Amino acid sequence: MWLLETIQYIGMCATASLTAVLVLLFRAWRELGPWTPAAGLALCAGVWDARWRRIPNWLTVSGAVAGIATNAILFHWLGLKMALLGMLLGLALLLPFVLVRSLGAGDWKLVGALGACLGPRPLLAVLFGAILAAGAMALVIIVWKGRLKQTLVNIIRMLAAVFSLRAPGPEVSLDNPESTKIPFGVAVAVAVVLYGIAAAMGKA
Repeated sequence: MWLLETIQYIGMCATASLTAVLVLLFRAWRELGPWTPAAGLALCAGVWDARWRRIPNWLTVSGAVAGIATNAILFHWLGLKMALLGMLLGLALLLPFVLVRSLGAGDWKLVGALGACLGPRPLLAVLFGAILAAGAMALVIIVWKGRLKQTLVNIIRMLAAVFSLRAPGPEVSLDNPESTKIPFGVAVAVAVVLYGIAAAMGKA
């Protein structure tokens, strides 16, 4: 008899503990809301981009769906509207960079998916942070590879070409295979994580 009661007691404790954990997770999900799918998407994209230098469609599409669903569940029609506006804003802002081949299509879709998660205003903050992170990464890589002098020369050539209204030489083209490539997905992941932590601390 005591064995049965012990098993029942352990089962009740386990059920209560599991319920408490689920409640805490649900409350955290409600409070952090869109940052939850955004952080998961950005981290996966950052790892994928750093390892294989590409971001797959299945990841960006599923991230966009998760962002739209989260916003719609938590904030109803207003959330759905903000998610769609954020996605359109992200795609529109980066489309010119994709057309001139300074960004890949995977990066473009990633930002659109993050827009679906975060909405327009947080997306702009994340993009600003990602640009700063990408610039810092580029500077570190340039110094590490000993290409600081050549990079400064290329910048001067590009500025001279702009002021003289002519195209720069092929050595400073965005399609130059010898140019240093920065995985933008990693920069975006850093920005999302930092802003997500700031958001979580602000909610605490």
